Amino acid sequence: MAYLFKSISEHKLFPCSCFLHFLCFLILVLTLPHFSLTTVHANHCRNFCGAIPINYPFGIDDGCGSPYYRHILVCSDSGNLQLRTPSGRYQVHSISYSDPHIIVSDPFMWNCQDGNHFRPTRPFSLDTSTRFTLSSQNDYLFFNCSQENVIVEPKPIFCERFPDQCDSTCDSASYLCRHLPGCASALGSSSCCAYYPKATESLRMMLKYCAGYTSIYWRNGGNSPYDQVPEYGIRIDFDIPMTTHCLECQDMMKGGGICGFDTQSQSFLCLCNHRNVTTNCKDHENSRQHSRAGVIAGTVSGVSAAGALGVGAGIWFWKKVRAKAPVTCGVQSNENRLF
Repeated sequence: MAYLFKSISEHKLFPCSCFLHFLCFLILVLTLPHFSLTTVHANHCRNFCGAIPINYPFGIDDGCGSPYYRHILVCSDSGNLQLRTPSGRYQVHSISYSDPHIIVSDPFMWNCQDGNHFRPTRPFSLDTSTRFTLSSQNDYLFFNCSQENVIVEPKPIFCERFPDQCDSTCDSASYLCRHLPGCASALGSSSCCAYYPKATESLRMMLKYCAGYTSIYWRNGGNSPYDQVPEYGIRIDFDIPMTTHCLECQDMMKGGGICGFDTQSQSFLCLCNHRNVTTNCKDHENSRQHSRAGVIAGTVSGVSAAGALGVGAGIWFWKKVRAKAPVTCGVQSNENRLF
């Protein structure tokens, strides 16, 4: 018997290093899904950033809201909400969901405190792939424009004389140029004209020949639709993409879930307190099928599927090693074969 153990120890039954590699590989494949599975539900979707409410279609946590507005709003630790656009980040002052629009400010735009001093600026722009549009309630004022490159004329009179050039005129007779909100005489001797750029490129061209600009939007005064007050800022209108799935998800009679989406496929998900489903929070049959569906941050995979894949890969790996293993590394016979 002692001779037998000695014989076995001197002639290994299989290549040990290869077997250890196989074992480590199998353990890694089987345990990896446990580390990558990250599930976040409705109670992880923040509904405020500072004092500004965050409702559908927006979300400041990935997987919340509509995928059309994914990564658009950013909330800092101090509760400062910002809007991301191709031209930069802009502070959000308010969001209205009844009359869907956002009010933002551009720190590069002129304000009353600047007076006759005009800072280097850059044109504001929006991502055309989103469902944002610059509101028609915005007015843009340009200051100290070169009259050699920009048509600066009183628009009513000029349009009567040259109707074909009316749209390209910067109106020097603008009401807002004569009644700047909060500081009517702040410009002093600087010139002012109003022009609504049709696209970012036209805004960029205006800024090439003007010292600065500012945006003023018309806010509803509240007494009547015609009672409007001019204020500094940029109004951005947005669409609310409401679907039957989202309405069913939000229905309080069906659990009152939050509309969200899968961060991998961007397909619709109804986010509930303890699970995520594709219909509503009271759909128990559906919730059992999707109770382990991950919503946010990470790759979500089934343990059983990964386990089967790992076992299959492990067997293939072992057979490959066994087929290449030299006989001199162990005594292989019908009595001591592992497979």
